[in-house]
Amino acid sequence: MINCEGLVKIFKSEDIEVVALQGLNLTVEQGEMMAIIGNSGSGKSTLLNILGGLDRPSAGQVHVGGWDLLKIKEEQLVEYKRKTVGFVWQNNARNLLPYLSALENVELPMTLGGKVDREYAKQLLEWVGLKDRMRSRLTQLSGGEQQRVAIAIALANRPAMLLADEPTGSVDTATSDQIMSIFRKVNQELGITIVIVTHDLALAGKVDRVVAIRDGLTSTEFLKRNPSLDGNAAGFSSQEGGLQDVHEAFVVVDRAGRLQVPKEYLESVGISGRASMEFDGEKIIITAPKSLEGDSQ
Repeated sequence: MINCEGLVKIFKSEDIEVVALQGLNLTVEQGEMMAIIGNSGSGKSTLLNILGGLDRPSAGQVHVGGWDLLKIKEEQLVEYKRKTVGFVWQNNARNLLPYLSALENVELPMTLGGKVDREYAKQLLEWVGLKDRMRSRLTQLSGGEQQRVAIAIALANRPAMLLADEPTGSVDTATSDQIMSIFRKVNQELGITIVIVTHDLALAGKVDRVVAIRDGLTSTEFLKRNPSLDGNAAGFSSQEGGLQDVHEAFVVVDRAGRLQVPKEYLESVGISGRASMEFDGEKIIITAPKSLEGDSQ
């Protein structure tokens, strides 16, 4: 469904140039439900915006469901955003119009697409647990109920892919669990590919695959040891360690053979700038450089 190779995004202004993505590689299969994590500024939201057609990549390759997002024309981009991708934001005001009812909000993207399917709109609201709140205006709904309306809106035009940017960032734990259950149901019953960007490791621990991004590159993947268990991830300081309670961690190696070693690992063995590397026939061993004759001179 998603294939990124050497993806680069550069933001430019008059006085500054920021490289948000530095050659990122990522593959997501059709029907997969996965999460992307990373510290602030790592590039995860930039990636989501590119996949959603909200930002254009600067270089590299990015294909989503047959669309080439590097070469796509503006008129095609409208069709792509309308038919291929649904977006759920942390700030659900980006999805919702307050003067419409929940049902009218879900029907709005259908209207823009040229065909209103009221029965399907009602079905979506039933799926998200709002069967009895369809006629309620947004001011009559709680924050969690509004976020569930936002999910129904994102699914209104039957997209092949759902992108969620911190979808539980503004709700309590019980509502967060409910939203994740909705995502899982939609993923399993409709086969929609779901990509969730989050800093909430408990949330990330409830999907089978997690990709960590560091400095604009994919650095580590976590695959659930037992996909039949939902499990919760423990908190941790390095933004990657605690997922190993229920997931197995894999370092990502790109086509050029490059990998990202966590900074804390390098610091613990005194590696900075360069390292010694040995291959014993089975393992690659990376250590701090051995002292070279003349180094102290």
